[in-house]
Amino acid sequence: MSILKINAITVAADSGDELAKRFAARAGAVDDQDGFEGFELLQPTDGRTTWLVITRWRDEEAFNAWASSPAFGQGHQSEGRHAPGGEAPRKPVGVSSELWSYVVAGGSSGRSG
Repeated sequence: MSILKINAITVAADSGDELAKRFAARAGAVDDQDGFEGFELLQPTDGRTTWLVITRWRDEEAFNAWASSPAFGQGHQSEGRHAPGGEAPRKPVGVSSELWSYVVAGGSSGRSG
């Protein structure tokens, strides 16, 4: 059964575009990880400043393997390090974050056509 990992990232009101830009720059970085099934970055549309990063994994073991991998470490380096290409260090975008874990308990596939 697939699991969902949701990283709820709260950003300053003027930092959402930067968060989206940083995720776009890393698009596809996790695609080849064993057990990875999909990713979505959800932007709030109701005045909130909490963005949701939703990933779907085959199982908890697949997620844990990625979370302890060098690829994860490279993608989640401390913000004080230099950006790619020798640019100046990037400031943190997130004010806070929480990791939530879910399994799909029900739903529907929608109508086609």
